[in-house]
Amino acid sequence: FAYEAFEIYKERLTRQMGVANRWVDAEHDFSLDEELETDADKIEWSATTDELDDRWRRRVKYDLLQSMLSQEEDEKDSEGSDSDESDTNKKDKTDPKERLHKRYRNTLLQVSQYDTGEQLEMYLTALASVFDPHSSYMSPESWEDFEIQMRLSLDGIGAALRADDGYTVVASIVPGGAASDDDRLKVKDKIVGVGQAEGDIVDIYEMKLSEVVRMIRGPRGTVVRLQVKSDEDGKLRIYDLTRKKIELKESEVKGEIIETGDRVGRPGRVGVISLPSFYRDFAGASGGIENFKSAGADVARVLGQFARKQVDVVVIDLRNNGGGALTEAVEISGQFIDRGPVVQVKEPSGYVRVLDDKESGVMYNGPLVVICNRLSASASEIFAGVIKDYRRGIIIGDTTTHGKGTVQNLLDVSPRQPFRIVTPADRGKLKLTIQQFYRVKGDSTQNRGVRSDIVLPSLIDHWDLGESFLDNALPFDKIRSASFAESKFVNPQVIAAVQQNSESRIGKDNDFQRVERSIARYLDRKNKTRLSLNADTVRQERAQDEKASKEDKVEEEEEEKKDAEAPIFPENYYNDEALNIALDYVAALQGNLAVSKN
Repeated sequence: FAYEAFEIYKERLTRQMGVANRWVDAEHDFSLDEELETDADKIEWSATTDELDDRWRRRVKYDLLQSMLSQEEDEKDSEGSDSDESDTNKKDKTDPKERLHKRYRNTLLQVSQYDTGEQLEMYLTALASVFDPHSSYMSPESWEDFEIQMRLSLDGIGAALRADDGYTVVASIVPGGAASDDDRLKVKDKIVGVGQAEGDIVDIYEMKLSEVVRMIRGPRGTVVRLQVKSDEDGKLRIYDLTRKKIELKESEVKGEIIETGDRVGRPGRVGVISLPSFYRDFAGASGGIENFKSAGADVARVLGQFARKQVDVVVIDLRNNGGGALTEAVEISGQFIDRGPVVQVKEPSGYVRVLDDKESGVMYNGPLVVICNRLSASASEIFAGVIKDYRRGIIIGDTTTHGKGTVQNLLDVSPRQPFRIVTPADRGKLKLTIQQFYRVKGDSTQNRGVRSDIVLPSLIDHWDLGESFLDNALPFDKIRSASFAESKFVNPQVIAAVQQNSESRIGKDNDFQRVERSIARYLDRKNKTRLSLNADTVRQERAQDEKASKEDKVEEEEEEKKDAEAPIFPENYYNDEALNIALDYVAALQGNLAVSKN
């Protein structure tokens, strides 16, 4: 049934892409007062194919209008510029119609490349997600990718690839990888053929990207041959690269000590830990490999460095951390509390099991600040919940975290046919939601997340992100509190004083005021779901938007430039306010915080 349903989907998609391509080449009257409804919840299913095709006409017309007006603005900008465009700053001069044709070609190409395993994965995942949004089926290939993310390493050449109109294009080069050491393969080069140490090179034009990636990956020490079309001169060359172990260092724990005197004008030593995920090499751990990859071990290492250099306060950055291994969340929480419950887990039977930090002592016993946003989920929320419930530190960032309070278990999918020997890995994994976790005080993080003590303005806080926006999400509930001892690092008076100072700074800060204006514009656009297809109306709207955000765009570009210079905790208004909050927190605990009267 899954395959039959997919074939029907492909037939329907092929028809609609054909309709879309015809509308791209058709003449459109941009003086008509037509609109496009963008909120799917406000429109009914099309009753006829004519009604469906007209919706596609409006969608294509909108895309053409936007491209046409963007091209007009680009031409005006180039006319007003005295300098020639550099290669890196050239505007995309592709014809708007050709751009849309390319988009629809790529859509069909991608769908036509799905093999039966991927079709089954889509179907079973759709079926599982009826029960909750986190249950799914993982094909063997998806499971392999998941393992790579958890252990933060793979064997290959160290190049990120992307698909573009049938070609495999180099998106980035991983420092320290085989491609980086060889230094011949460049970003934007097209890989047109792949071969092993012996045998023919296989043409990979219009080959599915995941298949290309698996051809290039392989055991470390072996050779892969790449036929490459250079982006610089267009010539074809063959590069022999020896695969090596690639460490995905951009996803591992990093730490730095910031001397705040020059940065925010106040003396202090702030230790910042960037924690992108709660990773764990499960195979290495079960196999008894010494020093297997673990977020907990890496955080402990950084905290040891901070202890030797005597920081005043530690900041844990969990922004965009989607979670990971529950064991790592428990271990890292235990580095800041001295024994006690970390999280409560309710089994399918209703039995509640308490996971404790059983190690005596802490790695760090000073002031602690945790930064979260709407994309901080699962294990991140366990850690943030522990810090908040124990009153061990303060939580700052978006209004609340993602709200994922469920635990998934991975089950081997085993064949049941008699007399057939197939390993479980051949059928992938079933990821099922089997438990729900609760904070030590008994509140679930499900749906509501962990609320920040001090909220900082951010655009992402107003996006439809979080468990509460997902279909079939489980509701919030609570159970009895576990028995634990709160610390004295946080009280309402401390939070109120730190919050008052933060609000005063934010009210005077031009960058945060820019964010507030951006939020207001976003909410206005978000609530306006009917978009005009009249060229004059859209020109006027775009002109108003550009006038309102012109100054803001300049400041954003300056921030991006600073980001490149300080990748761990870059200098920008948001991070600097986090540092000020951390320093205020230290002063409040010492009884030395002067509270702003404004």
